[in-house]
Amino acid sequence: MQIKRALISVSNKDGVVEFARQLHEAGVEIVSTGGTMKAIKEAGIPVTYVSDVTGFPEIMDGRVKTLNPYIHGGILAVRDNEEHVKQMKEHKITGIDLVAVNLYPFKETIAKPDVTLAEAIENIDIGGPAMVRAAAKNFKFVTIVTNPARYAEIAKQVKENGCVDDRTRMELSQEAFAHTAAYDAMIKDYLAEQLKK
Repeated sequence: MQIKRALISVSNKDGVVEFARQLHEAGVEIVSTGGTMKAIKEAGIPVTYVSDVTGFPEIMDGRVKTLNPYIHGGILAVRDNEEHVKQMKEHKITGIDLVAVNLYPFKETIAKPDVTLAEAIENIDIGGPAMVRAAAKNFKFVTIVTNPARYAEIAKQVKENGCVDDRTRMELSQEAFAHTAAYDAMIKDYLAEQLKK
């Protein structure tokens, strides 16, 4: 799968600007959200705001921004399924070939002394895990990157081959499911502790 379009939305911004730059130099269109988009734009890298893709603003303090068919249809479409391709054309959905997402800093939030339950709840990511899981499920066609340590390797493959090889995509999918599983387990444990109080 040639990587033509990437969605980048990360809480941990380590290395993300350089990653976006490398992808842009390889001819990849970058779509992004909020703070990630700002960092990429300030570095002089062309970037499309997710709201310009969805036709809908970020609402409810950012709780709803990527939960949209223009995003999830672009990630989940099975590219060799004629019906999926037809529906993409009908609904003007453009494929998303690479998703670079890491999640709200729940662990760091609950580690703060005197953190309130309300603060902890606001740092439970919803759209992030949905995109991660969608891309990981569709790893046959989509590259999912949740670990910044992988950026250089992925950018290198895209620059050299225009795509990421099959085995790496499956490895990244497995890493992504481990990432969301650990995240959910942490939330479950935190809420269990709150119930004991």
